[in-house]
Amino acid sequence: MGSPEYTSATFPFFVCFLISIATFHVCFCNGISSSSNHTQNNITCFENEREALVKFKQDLKDPSNRLSSWDIGKDCCQWAGVVCDNFTGHIREIQLQSPDEDSFPVTFAEYQVYLRHKLQGKVNPALLDLKHLQYLDLSNNDFEGTHIPSFIGSIATLRYLNLSRAGFGGNIPPQLGNVTTMRYLDLGHNDGLLCGNSHWLSRLVLLQHLDMSGVNLSKAFDWLQVMSNLPSLVELHLSGCELEYVVSPSSTNKINFTLLDILDLSSNNLGSSVPGWILSLNHLVSLDLSECGFYGPVPSGLQNMTSLRVLDWSMNPFNSTIPNWLYSLSHLQSLSLHGNLLHGAVSTAIENLTSLISLDIRSNSLSGPIPVSIGKLSSLIRLDLSSNKLNGTLPRSLGKLAKLEGLFLCYNLLEGVVSDIHFVNLTRLRYLYAGWNNLNLKPSANWVPPFQLEYLYLDSWQLGPHFPLWLPSQRTLSYLSIVNTRISDSIPTWFWPTFPKLEYANLSRNQIRGEISSLRNVCRLLVIDLSFNHFNGPLPLVPSNLTWLDLSNNSFSRSINHLLCGEGAEPNNKLFFLNLGNNLLSGKIPDCWKHWPYLQIIKLENNNLAGNIPSSIGQLSNLRSLHLRQNNLSGELPRTLQYCSFLWVVDISENRFTGSIPPWIGKSLSILIFLNLRSNNFSGDLPHELCRLSSLQIFDVAHNNLSGPVPRCFANFSAMAKINNSRAPIFYNIGFGIGDKLVLVTKGRDVEYSTTLGLVTSMDLSGNNLSGEIPEELTKLVGLWSLNLSGNHLNGKIPRSVGDMRQLESLDFSLNQLSGEIPSSMSSLTFLSHLNLSYNNLTGRIPSSTQLQSMNESSFFGNKLCGAPLTSCNPIQTIPPKVEPPGSEENGEGFSEASLFGSMALGFAVGFWIVVGPLLFKRSWRIAYFRVLEGIWHKLCDFMF
Repeated sequence: MGSPEYTSATFPFFVCFLISIATFHVCFCNGISSSSNHTQNNITCFENEREALVKFKQDLKDPSNRLSSWDIGKDCCQWAGVVCDNFTGHIREIQLQSPDEDSFPVTFAEYQVYLRHKLQGKVNPALLDLKHLQYLDLSNNDFEGTHIPSFIGSIATLRYLNLSRAGFGGNIPPQLGNVTTMRYLDLGHNDGLLCGNSHWLSRLVLLQHLDMSGVNLSKAFDWLQVMSNLPSLVELHLSGCELEYVVSPSSTNKINFTLLDILDLSSNNLGSSVPGWILSLNHLVSLDLSECGFYGPVPSGLQNMTSLRVLDWSMNPFNSTIPNWLYSLSHLQSLSLHGNLLHGAVSTAIENLTSLISLDIRSNSLSGPIPVSIGKLSSLIRLDLSSNKLNGTLPRSLGKLAKLEGLFLCYNLLEGVVSDIHFVNLTRLRYLYAGWNNLNLKPSANWVPPFQLEYLYLDSWQLGPHFPLWLPSQRTLSYLSIVNTRISDSIPTWFWPTFPKLEYANLSRNQIRGEISSLRNVCRLLVIDLSFNHFNGPLPLVPSNLTWLDLSNNSFSRSINHLLCGEGAEPNNKLFFLNLGNNLLSGKIPDCWKHWPYLQIIKLENNNLAGNIPSSIGQLSNLRSLHLRQNNLSGELPRTLQYCSFLWVVDISENRFTGSIPPWIGKSLSILIFLNLRSNNFSGDLPHELCRLSSLQIFDVAHNNLSGPVPRCFANFSAMAKINNSRAPIFYNIGFGIGDKLVLVTKGRDVEYSTTLGLVTSMDLSGNNLSGEIPEELTKLVGLWSLNLSGNHLNGKIPRSVGDMRQLESLDFSLNQLSGEIPSSMSSLTFLSHLNLSYNNLTGRIPSSTQLQSMNESSFFGNKLCGAPLTSCNPIQTIPPKVEPPGSEENGEGFSEASLFGSMALGFAVGFWIVVGPLLFKRSWRIAYFRVLEGIWHKLCDFMF
């Protein structure tokens, strides 16, 4: 969960809105008013205007029935989103906006409601019949990529038009320039919206607020001249418009933002340094140049912009210290410098920024202590110093910041004891994010905090061994995270009832013990994470509105049925993450998944579950990730699983599944990224339908009973054929940035991947009965990181173009019947760190390369090879026993060096005692044996002499 955003009601960034209020709403002193007073005048809407609204509604899709009040038999001035003039009765405003991004829901079910709330369809030209319309707001809807209607340019009375985040696409109609009465125009954040020529804007001489954020202006080369000469423009937002600073020096004298107070050019490519015309705007009140590609020192010209109250300079790689002159901008109220590669200490001169309301310098490389003088910033409401290298103790002066509402210190190197003095005057504190420091909270025995927190994040602090006694005082908590805080207690009886507003609870990675019978009484809980503790007993009953449940890595036992299908279990239409892995659960997987329709991730790995996968799993149409590895499951895969067509991850390895690999996996699960069927009892050929899995990055069917050839069409795994070092991890972004964690066997070891998972591409077909040649087509998978074909019956030569697979780090062809020479192209595998070609019929010299000669001798044993790293040609071939699935071997995926020499020693011992044992214990055998030897010796002497 990220830091909460502050709204204008919570955090007074009033400067950002002051201009628009003062300039726009004053203009509309007779304008915007609610419809609540209109009934006092007994005014009803006009018939022709009511009919126009009915036609307008007919072209809209309204999934949530928002417009149910739009009934022809009612007064349209009372319809939802319609505002009439109090005196004339004419329709003056249409307000049909949906909730904006700040209201974006957290749970999957709420997300569905949010989507249904959006209007869709198209805008009907019946709006032209509203001759007095001044205000039109259709923002945050979804008009499905349709063009902005050009007829809007004929609504001559329009003063306010907001079509932001409404799903419009294509070119902006230049007819909008005909609405010369326009004061407020917002077309921002519509994906695919284009503006090739901005000249039409020049006619909007009364325009005060312009927002075209996200509109592609890369072809509108005249944007700067046109917009800078709008005589009334006060506020300009052009974030993410693909702008480049291409204005010639001779034209800069035409740039004349006379009244401009607020300028946002963030997320554009404005060059390496700040254009001079921006630094010349000394009258600016708010400036946002975040993510513009600037680097070098922070430009000193900023110190001349004495009117600035809001400055956002974040996400520019300045890679410098904080300049001393910045501390002299005592008029600044909001300063954001996060993600700028800033380093060095924070100066004690920070006390000069006496007007600061918000300070954000997170995600830099700042070091040294937090200056004590920070306690003099008496107006501070939000302080974010997180994700730096700040060290030393927490200054007690923080307790003087009486207006502070949000304190963010997480991911630093702070240490030492924190006492009640640090919080003495923080009566308004609501957000405390200070996790992942080495801090020890030791308040006085009877301490009652002066604040009432909503968000508390103290991960890795020392709070234990018992639950803190001050915690029950925080009855307004909605977010609680106390991960890895050395609590070794059982959960007190007061804990859950104390927090009636709690929605997020993360108590993972402690030593909390005991049983939990039910969590039903915490009815608002959305997220519960109790993983990596010492809980035991049966699984608890959980609230029906839960979205996330993680009880993994405990000692919960008995059946899952108790949680999912028992008498006390309630159907849940919100849960999308369920992790019960690494417990002691037993019995069968319940067959009642229809009660959990929104599940996206199921993790049941490393338990004692038995029986089949139930057929009702196919009713989980939203399922993305299924983890059942390391259980005792058996039988064939249910055909109903093919209905889970959105699956990205399937891991059913290390079970006892039988039958053939179903062809429908390739047909129905076409977007699979990770498929792991390792260490089961699958048999038969590899179906060619698997070749349709073009998104597959990881494919593991090792240690089964598969036979037949390796399909040549595996070259169709196009995700393995891409050389891409920036592939993103597998994320599930429904309210949370959830990255999947997957276990892969590589180089003989189990390795867990999470954040780097997107970079991994692997194919493991080892330990089967595959035959035929290695297809040359496999070498087209040039993005493959690991390839293991060991322990099969493959013959023929190693493909000559194997050297094209230059991303390979691990390659294992051992224990086959391959022949011929090692291709010289293998010298090109410069990333190779693990190679095993042992126990084949390879001949000739080992190609010369730094990588190949750095391998261990055992990589080439059991062949007829010469050259380094072998110390002799044709080393003794001792065929090891059939390879079992790897456990914790350090070298080799098919077998290890240790197991090789172990088997040699065992063979010697057994052979020695088979021969020598009887000679020691039976005298007649010894006599006969030595007589035979004596006879051989005499014959040999006769032959030689």
